Amino acid sequence: MHQKLSFEAVVFDLDGVITKTALVHARAWKRMFDEYLKMREAKYGERFVEFTHSRDYLPYVDGKPRYNGVASFLGSRGIKIPFGLPSDNPETESCCGLGNRKNELFNDVLAEEGVEIYSSTVALIKQLKEAGVRLGVASSSKNCKQVLEAVGLIAYFETFVDGIVSANLGLNGKPEPDIFLKACEILGVSNQKTIVVEDAVSGVQAGGRGNFGLVLGIARENNRQELLENGANVVVEDLSEINGLDNLNKLFLENYKKKYKL
Repeated sequence: MHQKLSFEAVVFDLDGVITKTALVHARAWKRMFDEYLKMREAKYGERFVEFTHSRDYLPYVDGKPRYNGVASFLGSRGIKIPFGLPSDNPETESCCGLGNRKNELFNDVLAEEGVEIYSSTVALIKQLKEAGVRLGVASSSKNCKQVLEAVGLIAYFETFVDGIVSANLGLNGKPEPDIFLKACEILGVSNQKTIVVEDAVSGVQAGGRGNFGLVLGIARENNRQELLENGANVVVEDLSEINGLDNLNKLFLENYKKKYKL
């Protein structure tokens, strides 16, 4: 039996935290951008430089809303195209069109390969649920619900503030804290009594800006220091390192007292 918990809710990012869809996303982004950059080479004579995981995906795309990720990467290459509209055809040369093409490719890879989970995260989710902690997902992904349904986890969460909800409500994407704050609002809990779990730099930045009780970073990319520098209070390589709810509660309390000078 664990001690009484000092936090009320945990809001998880999806990709790279609960599910291993980050790799599926990364492959879909690479395929889409490489196709587009090769087209620009043929059409405009620009030298093709491939889209890579460390140089391009992590700093410009990871964790951001899809169309913003397109604009961010293209901006890094000095490429200017219209932002466009979410209704743009996947063949349209706009940020939204390219983002929609990436989503087609993501669903292709998802159908071909399925989704893997991080078993340590799922174990923690089940412990938290059993302890009566309120649970939510805050993700930039517009595929959030079908991914959680595919792995049988949708019933564990009370709210999903994903790319669809964000678009409907006009919420700012990460690194702004809007989607995490909206999740707390829906759950009816204070952000100061909420833990945010994130693996992306833009995600821990959002957690830091939102003044949450604990921002827990997961360094899937050997980026512990970068996560700490951008808003994570505690960083682990996998949630198995937390070793149970009592230890998570201890981390929360230590950080809560330090953050709010108690």
